[in-house]
Amino acid sequence: GAGASAPVSPTGDDVRVLEETPPPSDDTALEPDRVSPRSIVLSVGMLATAVLLAVLVVLPVPYAVNSPGPTRDVLGEHDGTPLITISGAETFDSTGELRLTTVSGTGGPGFPSSAVGVLEGWLSKFTVVQPVELLYPPDQTQDEIDQSNTAEMVSSQENATVAALTELGYEVPATLVVAGTVEGSDAAGKVEKGDVIVALDGTAVPDYQGLIEQLDGVEPGSTVTLTVKRNGQAVDVPIVTGTKEDGHAQIGVYIDPSFDLPVDVTISIDDIGGPSAGTMFALGIIDKLTPEDEANGKDIAGTGTIDVTGEVGAIGGIRQKLAGAKRDGATWFLAPASNCDEVVGHVPEGLRVVKISTLHEAREAITAIGSGTAADLPTCTS
Repeated sequence: GAGASAPVSPTGDDVRVLEETPPPSDDTALEPDRVSPRSIVLSVGMLATAVLLAVLVVLPVPYAVNSPGPTRDVLGEHDGTPLITISGAETFDSTGELRLTTVSGTGGPGFPSSAVGVLEGWLSKFTVVQPVELLYPPDQTQDEIDQSNTAEMVSSQENATVAALTELGYEVPATLVVAGTVEGSDAAGKVEKGDVIVALDGTAVPDYQGLIEQLDGVEPGSTVTLTVKRNGQAVDVPIVTGTKEDGHAQIGVYIDPSFDLPVDVTISIDDIGGPSAGTMFALGIIDKLTPEDEANGKDIAGTGTIDVTGEVGAIGGIRQKLAGAKRDGATWFLAPASNCDEVVGHVPEGLRVVKISTLHEAREAITAIGSGTAADLPTCTS
């Protein structure tokens, strides 16, 4: 029968025909190259490094980082709301800016600092990194911190209003209620919480400023007669005065005054706490209540606590506030004289610092800056 036979060459030799393999098409998968151990080690190392860096970004560390915070023009608006609103008196516009300054911080309860944030803080000239326990007690909650900051801000606003109105010549009557006595003072055990101070050595005390002015004329260590209203009755209490840090006499009582303000002042600022904006609020009130354009187009920043007598006090974070002021366009900065040791060597280029101790000095400073006669204003020196 018929059968298949192999092709025969012309020479008669057997020829073996091998089928040629076609080139791979685009759809044909090639066998991958074998991965070397070294490549595996490198890949694992890179992955581990990436994971470690990602962890460092969010890993909380026991440090507090304070950096320049936002500034606010007390003569202007924030989110469409004026920072200072006044009724009961004529107000005037200003062409300048008076900026309160702030500090932004991490490291407190609920807002931990990261390792990256701490590293950036160490590298920044105007950021301060400190162990967290130096700023926040370990048992303090964020709610407690917020409540304290809010209370200090409210008190600061009231002090600023009283100081500003007094500086402008308004009478600001006050009811001087005793909140407690200083431990170890002669008033302890004699003056009671809730007593209302009405006179000193027979002279009526209509307001807090009047009490301070009378005490300024008393020799520390001498005895004064404090008249208080207790349970509806006038009671005379002899008190041996002590000495304040400034050398003036003090009676050794804490006072929670209730003021009868002749002008209604409302300060609206919900996202900032603490007492350090008091001086700038007071200057803003003065600027709005006077026809003079004190700032006169200048951008002036500043800081400082203030009491009802107009005394400007020290604050924290002065280096960060200087940097924030310069960043936001200020060319002048009002700094408490008691912060001068921290100011020297940390003033950004292009920012001129004026030291102030009282609201009256601060008012004169912004007037001089606005009028272009500020060359001789005092500054912080080494």
